[in-house]
Amino acid sequence: MLDDRAKLLLKALVERYIADGQPVGSRTLSKASGLDLSPATIRNVMADLEELGLIASPHTSAGRIPTTRGYRLFVDTMLTVDRSGLQAPALTPDQPQKVIASAANLLSSLSQFVGVVMAPKRASVFRHIEFLRLSERRFLVIIVSPEGDVQNRILFTETDYSQSQLIETSNYLNTHYAGMAIEQVRSRVQQELVSLQGEIATLMQAAVQVSTEALADDHNEVVISGERNLLSVSDFSSDMGHLRRAFELFEQKTQLMRLLDVSSQAEGVRIYIGGESQIVPMQELSVVSSPYEVDGQVVGTLGVGEPPTVVSTMPSGECSMNCRYRCSEARSFSSSSNVNSTR
Repeated sequence: MLDDRAKLLLKALVERYIADGQPVGSRTLSKASGLDLSPATIRNVMADLEELGLIASPHTSAGRIPTTRGYRLFVDTMLTVDRSGLQAPALTPDQPQKVIASAANLLSSLSQFVGVVMAPKRASVFRHIEFLRLSERRFLVIIVSPEGDVQNRILFTETDYSQSQLIETSNYLNTHYAGMAIEQVRSRVQQELVSLQGEIATLMQAAVQVSTEALADDHNEVVISGERNLLSVSDFSSDMGHLRRAFELFEQKTQLMRLLDVSSQAEGVRIYIGGESQIVPMQELSVVSSPYEVDGQVVGTLGVGEPPTVVSTMPSGECSMNCRYRCSEARSFSSSSNVNSTR
């Protein structure tokens, strides 16, 4: 266990390193901590902190920097948040996807790093479907969800269809299946193929298949904004390997989706420092996340990707989006706070 003096020095060291991005020496730490201690005493305490794995020296003659373990102790027991003056910007509700994209841009703008929002989990249901003939055996399928999201897919068929056949098929689907889950539609279509014309039945099967894929892609979407902000971070700009891995992570999205999905099961803010999540094993990147709700149900997660040198928290409370989206209540962090960690 650390005594109060060691805790104060560790807190001062982490805050100074976050502010400057440079190793912190004993003289700088003496001024930053406000403690009336000699440099020799501070060096002794720093040696104890280093032995505990809370700080490290990048070079023999340099000062000290926090380790992942040191950041975790800082976040769990020392971090405080002042939300006074923080105003929730208004996002005009339109199509849900536009709100999500705006939220990702807003997170990136507020943090000056990478904003990440996982789209709400919804049932695969369509409200309306239309076909548009583009060329011979090539058609555009337009799928509208109950929330107003629009998905477009190109459909290639072995048989060519006239516009009247396309209208007949869309009318049949909209009349008999609108509002049903896509898997239920697939089952019903299979059962009713006998009573349908052969060519129309084939087109209907193809339409159900492409709708299933489109709605599945929409529901698994992760919207990312602000990747270029990493270029201004010395941890990345000075190491092209770190920068390339970060961009690959945001481009592929698979690991991020898994991490955000896990975060949606926790209450309030969750902070993953470096690679401690095991899901995103990248020491140069931390993720701060929080679930959000629609009509009282957690449906997705939003977060910020940033270097460990910037330990931040998500704004809490109800946003003024004039829509149904609500961020889960985030807690103020103090020595008695209950921060969800990954230990």
